[in-house]
Amino acid sequence: MRVPLPAVRVPLPALLCCSAASLLLLLLRWRRRRGLWQKVKEAQRRQERSLVRMEKAVQRFREQHPSVNTVSILSLPLPELSKKLQDGSLPPEHVFYAYVSKALQIATETNCITEYLEESETQLPKAKLADKLGLLYGVPVSIKDSIDCQGHDSTLGFIKNLNKPAAEDSVVVQVLRRQGAIPFVKTNVPQSLISYDCKNLIFGQTFNPLLYTRSPGGSSGGEGALVGGGGSILGFGTDVGGSLRFPAAFCGICALKPTGNRLSKKGIISGVLGQKAVVAAVGPMAKDVESLALCMRALLCEDMFSLDSTVPPLPFNEEVYSSTQPLRIGYYETDFFTMPSPAMRRAVREMKQMLEDAGHTLVPFELMNVDYVIFNFCVRGMFADGGASFLRKFKGELEKSSMGLFFWLAKSPNWLKSVLSWIAKPFVPRFSGILRSMRANTVDEVWSLHHEIEEFCHQFIAQWKKLNLDVMLCPMLGPALRIGYPGKLSVAVSYTMLYNTLDFPVGVVPVTEVTDKDEEELKSYQGYFQDWWDRTLAKAFHGSVGLPVAVQCVALPWQEELCLRFMKEVEMLALKKNSLF
Repeated sequence: MRVPLPAVRVPLPALLCCSAASLLLLLLRWRRRRGLWQKVKEAQRRQERSLVRMEKAVQRFREQHPSVNTVSILSLPLPELSKKLQDGSLPPEHVFYAYVSKALQIATETNCITEYLEESETQLPKAKLADKLGLLYGVPVSIKDSIDCQGHDSTLGFIKNLNKPAAEDSVVVQVLRRQGAIPFVKTNVPQSLISYDCKNLIFGQTFNPLLYTRSPGGSSGGEGALVGGGGSILGFGTDVGGSLRFPAAFCGICALKPTGNRLSKKGIISGVLGQKAVVAAVGPMAKDVESLALCMRALLCEDMFSLDSTVPPLPFNEEVYSSTQPLRIGYYETDFFTMPSPAMRRAVREMKQMLEDAGHTLVPFELMNVDYVIFNFCVRGMFADGGASFLRKFKGELEKSSMGLFFWLAKSPNWLKSVLSWIAKPFVPRFSGILRSMRANTVDEVWSLHHEIEEFCHQFIAQWKKLNLDVMLCPMLGPALRIGYPGKLSVAVSYTMLYNTLDFPVGVVPVTEVTDKDEEELKSYQGYFQDWWDRTLAKAFHGSVGLPVAVQCVALPWQEELCLRFMKEVEMLALKKNSLF
C-alpha cells in the first residue's frame, strides 16, 4: 500500500519574493542589454556623421577649387604622387580631398570606414611648416581600427571598447605623422580580430569592392576594401594568421607582413594579448610593391627606433632591394593540408615558369607535418589556456560572432575534449586535432611548446639553407570566399599562419585571375580530408571567374628588403604576362 506523500506548501510570501527577485533580474538584464544597444546605435550614428562630414568637406573643397582634376590625382602611383608633393607641383590639399572623396564613395559601397579623423584637415597646414619634408609628405593614409589614433576608439568590434578613445597615437602613427603622412580614416575589422572575414555587431559587414557577394578578407578587411577600391593609396593593418594577406589577396592588392618586431607594435591592440607562439606584425597595404618599399623606407627611421627601443635599429637596405642578381627560389604548390583551388595551383606553376624564364633558379621545397604545425603550434599556441582568456573578451557582449563551437570548446573540461578527440580521430581527423589542441595547458607544457616551436623554426631554416635558397614562392588562399564562409573555414589559414609561427617576412602579390577552366576544374575539387570543411571550401570558391589570385613571397627573418625585391620581380613578370592578353 502506497503512503501518499504530504503536499509541500510554499508560503505565499516566499513565493512572491522569489517571483519578484526573478522579475528584478529580468528587468536588470533587459536594462543592461538596452544600454548596450544604445551604445551600438550611438556608434553607428557617429559613423554616419563621419561620412556626412567627409561629404561636406569634399563639397567645400570642390566649390573653392572647381577645376581640380581628381581623376588624374587618383591615377598616380604612390612614388610618383609623393614626388609631385615633394617638389610642390601638386598641392597636398588637392591630394587629400581627392582621396577623401574617393574614400567616401568606397565606404558607401563597401562599408569599410568606421570613423573619419576630422583633425586630419588641420594637419595639412602643419605638414607644410615642417623644417624638412618627410618621405610621405602630404600622403593620406588609412588606419585599421585596432591601431591607436589619439582621441579615437580602437574597438576590435567590441561594445565594451566604445567611448574609450586612445590617449596617444601608436608609434607607427606617430612616425607616419613625422614623415608627413596624414592619417584620415579608421577602417572596419571583425569582432575580436581572430577571423579572416570583416563583420561585427557595431559597424556591420564590409564587402569586397570587386564583388559585393565576396568577403574582403580579414582581419584588416576594411583596409583591404578601401585600398582595393582606390579610396586609400596606403593603408596599415596587422597580421597574426594572415590578416594583412587575406584582404590583399581577396581585394587584388599587395601587402607586406614584416618580421614581428621590424615595426613597432606599441599602441596596437592584439586579438589575443600576451601569447607568443603565433607572432603578430603590423604592415602596409598598397596597390603595388614600390609603394610598400617607399612606406618601409619612411618607417624604418630614427623616429621609429627612438620611440620604441625594442625595435632593432635596422634602416631600409636599399642595396638589397635594388639588386638585380638572379635569385635561388624555393617553391611548393600545396601544403597537403588545405588543397589549393585550381587557380591557386596554376598561379604558382605559371609564376615558377616565368621566374625560370627570367633567369632565376627554382628549387622544389617539401613541407612536412603542416597538420601538426597548425594544431599543435598555431591553435594550441594561441589558446594555450584552453581559450579561457579569449572567451572573457566576449563577456557582456550582445553577440558572440559566429564562434559557437569555439565557445563550447573553451568551456568544456580537458577530459571531455580528450575523449571526444579520441572518438573523432578515425572519422574527422581535423576536428579531432582541434579538440586536442584546445586543451588547457600547464605552465610547464607552454614552455615545452615554445621550445618545440623554436626547434621547428631552426629545422625549417636548416632545410632552407641546405637548398641554398634566397626566397620562397608559395600559394595564397584564393580567390575571395563568399561572405559568411571564412567563419566556417578557420582550418583554411594553413598557408598563411605557418609564417606567423616561423616569424618570417611574407608579401602577397596578385598574379592572375580565375578562368573558366579553373571554374570547370573546381567541380572535381575534393580536398585532402574529404570532410565537411573541404566540401564547404569548394562551395566558397565557386563562381569566381575574373577574381584575382595571388601568391606569397617569403624571406628569412629580418630580410624584408629581399622579400620586397622578390615581390617586385613577381609583380613585374605578372604585369608583363597580363599585358600580353
